[in-house]
Amino acid sequence: MIGVAIVDDEALVRSGFELILGAVEDIEVVASVDGIDAVEAIRASRPDVVLLDVRMPGRNGLDILDELQTWDDPPVVAILTTFDSDDYIARALRSGAAGFLVKDTDPEQLPMLLRSLSAGGIVLSPQVSRTLVGGFARTADREAAKRLSGLTGREQDVLAALRTGASNTEIGETLHLSRATVKDHVSAILGKLEVTTRLEAAIIAERAGVRGDEAAPR
Repeated sequence: MIGVAIVDDEALVRSGFELILGAVEDIEVVASVDGIDAVEAIRASRPDVVLLDVRMPGRNGLDILDELQTWDDPPVVAILTTFDSDDYIARALRSGAAGFLVKDTDPEQLPMLLRSLSAGGIVLSPQVSRTLVGGFARTADREAAKRLSGLTGREQDVLAALRTGASNTEIGETLHLSRATVKDHVSAILGKLEVTTRLEAAIIAERAGVRGDEAAPR
C-alpha cells in the first residue's frame, strides 16, 4: 500500500485528489492538510509520497520541502503546480522535488504517476509546459550540459533511462544490471553533472537529447 499525503490550502483540491485516490486499491491517502499543519501531519502519518502545493498562506510549500529534506528518511515529494509557478521550479528542483504534477492531472494517470514516484522514479505531467523545464535548464544548467561528455557509455545508458522517469529497479531490468549497480551509476552521474537530484539530471538529458546505446564502449 502506497501512503500519500496531500498538502494544499484549497479544500476542494484536496477533496478531488482524495476522491480519485480513494478508488485505487494500492494507494491510501494518509493525510490531507493545509500548509500550516503539513509537517506535523506528515511526521505522524509517514507517507511514501507527498503531493505538495507551493503557494499557500501561512507556510509555503518550498519551506515545507526544505524541512522534509532534513529528515533522515524523507518522503518522496511531487510539487502540485499551475502554469504560473515558473519562479519556483529551480528552487524546488534543487530542494529535492521528484516531480511536478498539474492540479488537473488526468485522474486515470494519477495512480500510475504516484506508483512511479513511490518506486523512485521521476514524473512530469504531460501538461507541464516545456518552457518551465527549458527555462530552468538554460539558466541553471547551461554549463552542466557540457559535462555530459564526461559520462561513460554505461552512465549515458542509465541517464537515458533515468530521463524516462524509470526507477532504479526498472533501469536495472532494462539494462540487465543490479539495483545496487544502477544506484552507483546514478550517484556518479549526479556527481559528474554537479546536480543533486535525478530530476535535474533528467532535464539536462532531455535538453541535450541523450540517447542510450548499449553498444557504446564502457
